[in-house]
Amino acid sequence: METPAQPGQRALPGTLTTGCRVGALLALVLLPRLGQAQDIDPRRWSHLPIGSNFAGVGYGYTDGTIALDPVLRIQNGQFDLNTVAVKYIHSFALLDKSARVEVAQPYAIGHWSGLLDGRPAAVNRSGLDDTSLRFAVNLFGAPPLKGQEFADYRASKADKETIVGFGFGLQLPTGQYYSDKLINLGDNRYTFRPQMGAEHNWGKWAAEFTVQGWFYTDNTDFYNGRKLTQDPVYTGDASVIYTFRPGLWAAGSIGYAGGGTTSVNGRTNNNDQSSIGFGFSVGLPISHTVGVKLYYLGSRTQVGTGVDSDTYAIALSVMF
Repeated sequence: METPAQPGQRALPGTLTTGCRVGALLALVLLPRLGQAQDIDPRRWSHLPIGSNFAGVGYGYTDGTIALDPVLRIQNGQFDLNTVAVKYIHSFALLDKSARVEVAQPYAIGHWSGLLDGRPAAVNRSGLDDTSLRFAVNLFGAPPLKGQEFADYRASKADKETIVGFGFGLQLPTGQYYSDKLINLGDNRYTFRPQMGAEHNWGKWAAEFTVQGWFYTDNTDFYNGRKLTQDPVYTGDASVIYTFRPGLWAAGSIGYAGGGTTSVNGRTNNNDQSSIGFGFSVGLPISHTVGVKLYYLGSRTQVGTGVDSDTYAIALSVMF
């Protein structure tokens, strides 16, 4: 819900004329989401023993600044998000290939603020974010194995191996959404994410590459019945990973995201984006089946308008 009115401060949706308000706040809402399209996740194509299950819980903090066209009359746009997420992964054999399914459910608390016409304005939201699903299959390399067969194969491929995979992600419109408000945690639409990736291992080193597209269905109930459409966002990322010993590893990553121009009721907005992402992550084993992951991801816009953000996260996972 909006923050209560304070002296000198207004809630974001109650400002400007209707047309200008929609254009300005659309940018304020969607630019951070375009920054979040930097979905850099090292080891997403790694070989897993079939029949394995992974359950995890993580916490992330994201803050960012938003640069907008001056004509929109919003200055010093900022946002911060506290997110707790649970995730489950199951690996299995499919047509003599190793495959996996993933499901993740976040809960977020967010705060957006800025100056509208020179006066402070802010809004808060808290609730469920959209549910994410992912299916992936390794088309080349990483055969479906378990137990001792898997251990023997990994030992024999310690010097060199190449894995090529295909993935498909789906974001469901399950997050908190109010059709009469511009700022929401959920998107009220489906997002489809086809992916292609490859990983090459040599000794303790590995290089991983992923390209994907983000394709959005229309939101036909965007802000009091308007229709929101968005062009695809295309991303590519690369990671270099070093494994010190099983369970203990570090990775450095870089990525690019571009596209995502939006239209409301057929009127196109000037908000095509281009951004660079970069990250660093570390995996720490607690036991044979329990591990911790520490993660940082930064995003920097490459055009005059966009978002600069930083995310810091920690996650605990259990294999069973």
